[in-house]
Amino acid sequence: MHQKLMTALVGLTLSGAVLAATPQVELKTTMGDIVLELDHDKAPKSVDNFLAYVKSGYYKNTIFHRVIDGFMIQGGGYDEKLKGKPTNKAIPLEASNGLHNVKYSLAMARMGDPNSATSQWFINVEDNAGLDAPGPDGSGGYAVFGKVIKGQETVDKIKAVLVDDKGMFQNVPVVPVVVKSATILKTPIQPKQ
Repeated sequence: MHQKLMTALVGLTLSGAVLAATPQVELKTTMGDIVLELDHDKAPKSVDNFLAYVKSGYYKNTIFHRVIDGFMIQGGGYDEKLKGKPTNKAIPLEASNGLHNVKYSLAMARMGDPNSATSQWFINVEDNAGLDAPGPDGSGGYAVFGKVIKGQETVDKIKAVLVDDKGMFQNVPVVPVVVKSATILKTPIQPKQ
């Protein structure tokens, strides 16, 4: 009996250590909730960057400002009036980390400079191998740093919304899809297999 109890405790301790290395963040949106599991081992700078924004409350009341069905949904930088929020310093690109831009993966958005990612991120809604490093154009690719482990149906609802162009912005949801909150889960959930 004592041996079984010790084995169970060691198993719980190890699973706790694994979960601590893979933080989970819940996005509550106006279209439903999404739980993201972050891969700190393979993308530590991207994960630390994202978590710093989450902890500061930065993503509250930001919108999905770019939605392209068959490609990705992007958020993390603008409010409902498409006003940009001030960002922290850009981070180095981590696209060559072995993670791929597959359906429901989470990646850092960036400008033309590979080391320009700040607060914006996107969720791939299809497999987008062309975004992996190195890109077909010789670019550095886009750094995947997590995946959706719950709320795939919410992602699917968001990708299907009606979009239009607004000023310099393209593919903006006509009815704003708002991130009401982003929080680190204190009790991680088990992803569905």
